[in-house]
Amino acid sequence: MSNSQIYTGSTSDLKLRMRRHESGNVTTTSKYLPVTMLGYEAYSLKTDAQRREKYLKTTEGKRLLRQQYRDIINKNMHP
Repeated sequence: MSNSQIYTGSTSDLKLRMRRHESGNVTTTSKYLPVTMLGYEAYSLKTDAQRREKYLKTTEGKRLLRQQYRDIINKNMHP
């Protein structure tokens, strides 16, 4: 997000979800266009994806994401 926030979500159709974000049809991100996908994870079981999403929304999970994507975040914030 252009405000340096990291949006974390899950979907069964990543391409469709990204199109919705990019077109401003997702309330959470519509005010922060353009959006940039930093990465994604894929799971065979929906329950595993939900468990991972729940973790990534915790303080510890957010810290982990920022560490993993630090270089990408810094490049996007300081082009």
